Amino acid sequence: MTDVQGNDVDIRTGDGIADAYVAHAADGHPRPGVLFYQDAYGLRPHLRSMADRLAAAGYTVLVPNVFYRLGRTPVVDLPAFIDPGADPTLWERLGPVVSSLTPDLVARDASAYLGWLADSPLVADGPVALTGYCMGARLALWTAAAHPDRVAAAAGFHGGGLATDEPTSPHLGAPDITAELYFGHADNDRSLPPEQIARFEEALTAAGVRHTCEVYPGAHHGYTQADTPAYNREADERHWAALLDLLKRTF
Repeated sequence: MTDVQGNDVDIRTGDGIADAYVAHAADGHPRPGVLFYQDAYGLRPHLRSMADRLAAAGYTVLVPNVFYRLGRTPVVDLPAFIDPGADPTLWERLGPVVSSLTPDLVARDASAYLGWLADSPLVADGPVALTGYCMGARLALWTAAAHPDRVAAAAGFHGGGLATDEPTSPHLGAPDITAELYFGHADNDRSLPPEQIARFEEALTAAGVRHTCEVYPGAHHGYTQADTPAYNREADERHWAALLDLLKRTF
């Protein structure tokens, strides 16, 4: 495993400055780049530790605060252990934050994030990979569709709303995706019911997208997030194995 260093960075976008965290090899040598999309709870210690683990496997990992238009991290104050069941006001505060991020804004911001990776001496030349969690899985799909020349692979874990009836549903971008995809769905996930899983796979297959989609039995929405009650260690380790396998095939 590679020794890792983490730094906070600011990225200029078309709408301001996005604060971000970058995890990279301590030796400063360039590694393949990974754009890491957060869940709704935002950039916080657990996501930094996930980025560090991914960097230790041989990658340079950028985790932007995708809600930067509403403020620097933390956009919403959260406890160290995030339990929505213990705080009924949590989603009242988070809901408007999440809904403020439209597909058009995601695509525009992704230009800045991908540009930062392309310009950084910490990142090897060539396309990058994406990984996203919960809402970040949608962001990964929108980015892969908007920037197919820059994205070689994209992964999403316990994503919700991937194939809805909305005109902005992520699955509708499948014809524009050239990256290889891997998605690890949570079992019995109200945000991604079986009919959406089927519609999502049908769209990818029809578009000729190389993909693997798997349902993790017994894993709840948020199963990779160790600072929440949804965490499932077995499913989390399965996610790491699948993600690293995708990256090894890509780079």
